Amino acid sequence: MKTLIGGVAVALVFSTLAATAQAQVVDKKVLTLEGAKQVIAVAEKTARSKNAPGGAIAVVDEGGNLLLVERLDNTFAASTHVSIGKARTAAIFKHPTKFFEDAIAKGRTALVAMPDFTPLQGGIPIEYEGKIIGAIGVSGAMNAQQDEEIAIAGANALKSLKTNPERGGR
Repeated sequence: MKTLIGGVAVALVFSTLAATAQAQVVDKKVLTLEGAKQVIAVAEKTARSKNAPGGAIAVVDEGGNLLLVERLDNTFAASTHVSIGKARTAAIFKHPTKFFEDAIAKGRTALVAMPDFTPLQGGIPIEYEGKIIGAIGVSGAMNAQQDEEIAIAGANALKSLKTNPERGGR
């Protein structure tokens, strides 16, 4: 009888530990290099369709780490750094960068003291299946509004994709 009770207790402990271990692991979608290429391709196509004089397009993962950047012809060199900053800000704070630009314009100037922060219109989070998986930043188009329009088009590039269970998602 003691052995039976001991065996049941051990089984219960192991099943509890297994359930706890599963609860600590999450299946998560991430932005891949291939996904970043698709985002930039759509953004570049949009920039050309709007006759943008140039522009730099950066894509980062959800932690703000650079995946890919492209500088179109006739774009000033600093736009590359600005586009990366916009993308990082949008990814880390999970908001379009226009949100922060507007907040500062309305008097929330303390925001400018934050490190590695680019509160300029043109950074947009990239969502996939309702989760933010990265962001795109655009700088150097005709104006800030056009930067944002191009970024929005790029950010929407992955929305139509479906998860492929054989490949573990996108």
